[in-house]
Amino acid sequence: MPDILISESVRGAAVDALAKKYSVEVLPELWKDQAELLKKVVDVKALIVRNQTQVKADVFAAAKNLKVVGRAGVGLDNVDVAAATKAGVLIACTPEQNAISVAELAMGLLLSVARLIPQANADTKAGNWNRQKFFGVELYGKTFGIVGAGKIGILTARRAMAFGMKIVAYDPYLSPDNTLLADLGAKLMGIDEVLAESDVISCHLPATTATEKFFNAEMFGRMKANAIFLNTSRGEVVDEAALVDALKSKKIAGAGLDVRAKEPPVAGELETLDNVVMTPHTAAFTAEAQLRVTNSICEDVGLALEGKPVRNPVNKV
Repeated sequence: MPDILISESVRGAAVDALAKKYSVEVLPELWKDQAELLKKVVDVKALIVRNQTQVKADVFAAAKNLKVVGRAGVGLDNVDVAAATKAGVLIACTPEQNAISVAELAMGLLLSVARLIPQANADTKAGNWNRQKFFGVELYGKTFGIVGAGKIGILTARRAMAFGMKIVAYDPYLSPDNTLLADLGAKLMGIDEVLAESDVISCHLPATTATEKFFNAEMFGRMKANAIFLNTSRGEVVDEAALVDALKSKKIAGAGLDVRAKEPPVAGELETLDNVVMTPHTAAFTAEAQLRVTNSICEDVGLALEGKPVRNPVNKV
C-alpha cells in the first residue's frame, strides 16, 4: 500500500519529489468511487485531494494510519474538518496560491458579459460583421460590489478598481476600518446596501450551511436591473432556479458563472440564456496557480509526515 494516495489530478515536480521519499499512488479518477476510496485509504499516511473527493467521517474511520489530508485548493466543503480533528488527522490547504487566477477569471467573465464577447466572437467567426448588434456597457464609473471580502474578493476588487470602478463590500466578519478595504477606498456596507448600489455583484462566499442559496429570489430582486452577477466561489451559494428567473425576467442584466450548484451540472435553462457566460470551474486552472498549489500542498504533506509544523494548517491535532 502507498504512503501517499492522490485521488484527483495533482501532478508535477513536487509530486515527483515526494515520490523519491515515499510510496505515492496517483489515481485521478478515484474520487468518483467512494467505496473504492475507502478500501484504498486503509493503510495510507497521507491523502491529497482537490474539491471532488468527499473526505468525510467514513474516510477517517477507514483510514487507520492517516496523518494528514492535503487539500489542493482553498474550499473545504468536501472535507469534514471536525471529523478529521476528532480522528487526530491534520488538514492542510492552499488558501492563497490560486487567488490571482480566480480574480483574473472573474474579471474575464465580467468583460465577456458586459461586452458580449462570446456572442460577438461566435457571430464573427460565422462570417458576419454585425457591428451594431453587439452594443455593450463600460465598466468605468460603475460600482463593483464584493460579497465576501477575503483574499480573492479583495484581489478581484483591486482589478475592478483599475477599470475605474467604485468598490463597495459586504462581509460580516470584517470591521469598517479594515486596512485592505481602506487601500481600495472601499466602503463596508450591509448586504441590502451593496445589492442596491452595485452595478456588478461578485460573489466570494464559501459553501456552508449559513450560505446555502444565499443568493435567492429575494436577493436578486434587490439588485439593479442593469446588474451583472458573478460567481467564482461555490455554486451552492446560489439558488439557480431563482437566478434563471431573474435573468429571464430582466430583473438583472446578466451573469458570469464558473461554478454550479452541482458539478458537473445537468444541462438546463441556464445553458440556453444569451445573457449568461459560463466556464466549467476553471478559475484556478492556470499553469502558474497550479504550480503554486501543487508545490504548497506537497510541501505541507511532506512536513506533516516528518512530524514538523506545516505552513497552512486548517485544524489543530
